Amino acid sequence: MHLPRHRLLRLPRTRRGQRRTVQAVMAVCVLALLPSTWLFTTTGDRLRAGDDVPRTDVAVVFGAGLWDGEPSPYLAHRLDAAAELYRADRIQVVLVTGDNSRTEYDEPDAMRRYLTRHGVPSAAVVSDYAGFDTWDSCVRAKRIFGVDRAVLISQGFHIRRAVALCEAAGVSSYGVGVDEPHDTTWYAGGAREVLAAGKAALDAVVRPAPHFLGAREDGVREALGRSR
Repeated sequence: MHLPRHRLLRLPRTRRGQRRTVQAVMAVCVLALLPSTWLFTTTGDRLRAGDDVPRTDVAVVFGAGLWDGEPSPYLAHRLDAAAELYRADRIQVVLVTGDNSRTEYDEPDAMRRYLTRHGVPSAAVVSDYAGFDTWDSCVRAKRIFGVDRAVLISQGFHIRRAVALCEAAGVSSYGVGVDEPHDTTWYAGGAREVLAAGKAALDAVVRPAPHFLGAREDGVREALGRSR
């Protein structure tokens, strides 16, 4: 099957037309990369290795999926990093934030169980059941749980977006990027972040309300009170 000649994509024949086409393509590429550039420039000094994290009351761990009711490998690695910070006395409370939009899928409780199996007392874990995306988690950490300062834990390809969005939501943040093998999943996550950066920039400017806000909760304050 051949397309009609008038529907075939053709480059302009004149040198001026070709130059304008190239310029238009370059402009589109630059605009597409602007959000990613914004993430790198605004978070460059906020990333830390685990042994270089300033002592901070609260760590926030973002959900990353469940496998048969248990944390996925990427989520388990985030939780391992949080448990290590707790054992090193660099944090006092872990706020686990994830999706519990349906009864059979409960990220925060799975995250709590994993942490308690790895030495973090249940009393030091606070659950946010409406962390449906990174922006929602950051806004709710600030407005629902009263977190003003936190260490954020995620994979390296996501941590800059998490820090930028939490800063925009009013949470002064340091980010710990968990290292992972550069396999297919890692590259897919990195590619997704290029697209997600655009939404992140829009969220930081527009600052939409989260999918669910609800009443203020005292879980973090109470957990900190017990730890002192």
